[in-house]
Amino acid sequence: PPHVAPRPALCLAAMVAGYPDAVAEAATVGGGERVVDMRSDTVTQPTEPMRQAMASAAVGDDVFGDDPSVQALEARVAAMLGKEAAVFVTSGTMGNLLACGVHCSGRGEEVICGKESHTFFYEQGGASSLMGVVLNTLPNQPDGTIDLDEVRKAVKPNDQHFAQAKLLIIENTHNKMGGKVLPVEYIDKASALCKELGLALHIDGARLWNAVVSLGCEPVDLVRAADTVTVCLSKGLGAPVGSVLAGPADFVRRARRLRKALGGGMRQAGIIAAAGLYAVENNVARLKEDHANAQRLAQGLADLGLHVVPADTNMVFWDVDNAPQLVATLQKAGVRVLCTDGKRRCRAVANLHVSSADIDRVIAAVETALTSGGHGPAPKRLRAA
Repeated sequence: PPHVAPRPALCLAAMVAGYPDAVAEAATVGGGERVVDMRSDTVTQPTEPMRQAMASAAVGDDVFGDDPSVQALEARVAAMLGKEAAVFVTSGTMGNLLACGVHCSGRGEEVICGKESHTFFYEQGGASSLMGVVLNTLPNQPDGTIDLDEVRKAVKPNDQHFAQAKLLIIENTHNKMGGKVLPVEYIDKASALCKELGLALHIDGARLWNAVVSLGCEPVDLVRAADTVTVCLSKGLGAPVGSVLAGPADFVRRARRLRKALGGGMRQAGIIAAAGLYAVENNVARLKEDHANAQRLAQGLADLGLHVVPADTNMVFWDVDNAPQLVATLQKAGVRVLCTDGKRRCRAVANLHVSSADIDRVIAAVETALTSGGHGPAPKRLRAA
């Protein structure tokens, strides 16, 4: 028989989630019941109006700088964030990587970020391996912030023995801490400290839109004090791909050049940029529905006697005795969630395709799984019976 290349090892997300090798399955379970997919807010499909916007998008060659749809997206997001310019990138990871590479002009310079930050935890150390940047991590507080006194202590003297800190990265909303919202007051204080210490401030705003809706403010209010910001178009907003990195015009010019070196130069990218433009113009306000669904789910799980992290936005985290087994059991019932630590913590993310009725179904599926045993603890209602 012809040689068959060995299958690559399962990605961490699949292993941690407790899913079998064949993660990609049909969107229905036995009997045709629809799968409720709450693994992330990135699992959504483009809606019909978004697809129409993509199909009718005017395009050019973006590497030559003449794709009108990309230009429209970049201009729109820059205006929303109150920044001089913006560049369309393939992902939030690329946006953060470019920010590190441009803010830190020399190998061996230092970025300060949270130990639980997406930049440190979920981006494969690209800032170090590709940009030669040292990541100096500090503990995240339960609310997602970093103690600014600790930031001050972390900045080393200007001495040839030490890596020189150039950048502070904060994350809003904060993924691993439960979708926590960083308030404007904290961001302003972080910015003032950065100016005092000679640091730039970058906001990883992959879910900044959720913070905007939660606080009832404008996007510019949350990033005015930052030098640069990355925002995602797929997380929460339903676009199939892409993020935008925004900041001063010269910074964006340098980031665009570095993007090309990383293989991020795209040609007729207006087709996907049109989806992003539709997303920022139509899908931000509706995030309040995701927040309401997340709060309902959190309350329902708490009513079962589970320890649940309060849901500030669209993310719900809870603990059980055997999270991978619970995830696998829910998968069979047509409910998809994640285990984030390979042990006890589960995550569900409300998104564009999850309805209030779906939330009731998820709660019922968790209760059934707990009642069957092996996941622990037993539901409160069962214990009280």
